[in-house]
Amino acid sequence: MTTTLERPSRDTTATLSPPRTATRLRRPTWRDPRLLVGLVVVAASVALGSWAVAAAGHTDAVYAADAVLTPGDRVSAQDLRAVEVRLGSGTDDYLLAADGVPEDAVVLRTVEPGELVPASALGAADDLTLRTVAVPVTSGLSDRIVAGAAVDLWHVPPAPSATGAQDAPVAEPGPAVLVEGVTVAEIDEAGGTFVAGGPVTIHVLVASDDLATVLGAVAGEGSIAVVPVGGAG
Repeated sequence: MTTTLERPSRDTTATLSPPRTATRLRRPTWRDPRLLVGLVVVAASVALGSWAVAAAGHTDAVYAADAVLTPGDRVSAQDLRAVEVRLGSGTDDYLLAADGVPEDAVVLRTVEPGELVPASALGAADDLTLRTVAVPVTSGLSDRIVAGAAVDLWHVPPAPSATGAQDAPVAEPGPAVLVEGVTVAEIDEAGGTFVAGGPVTIHVLVASDDLATVLGAVAGEGSIAVVPVGGAG
């Protein structure tokens, strides 16, 4: 006798999950806050980049010295030349060509040839604390001693006079420094050329406190030696 086993029927409707409805992506609109924030970020980046490029290429016309300018010199636009430079935020530190040269401007500190003229290097004559002193020099001058150079002034006493053999030797004072680091304003030379041992008058700028010392040495006995400061000229 054959027994037939019947398999239980499966309810297909119970096991199958219901179909899902596909979700549609909504197209962003102008009212979407994320879109607005993105546009703001892009616009700010473009503006910042444009500003950086423009700032990097911006130059200012600034005055530079054509020749050395020494304290006490009166300066005008004819003594300067305008150059284009990138100063950034330092425009207030220099003399801008657009502002011109102040009337009756006097140089307060040495400005080398080609150097940009600092605004603080010019002022009124009353602001100048230096005085020009003419110093005669009989010894040869170093070729480093030029207008604008810094020098030291030394007083060299006269040579001792000859004495008899029976006299005791007299100790003579040696050379002594008068002033250090004064600026050469001008050099007057005899005959137009420097000659070792020839007469030369050098004009130096001396502070008011040192005037008496320098003038006393110039009027007294002995000579004045002019020694360039290291790197001068």
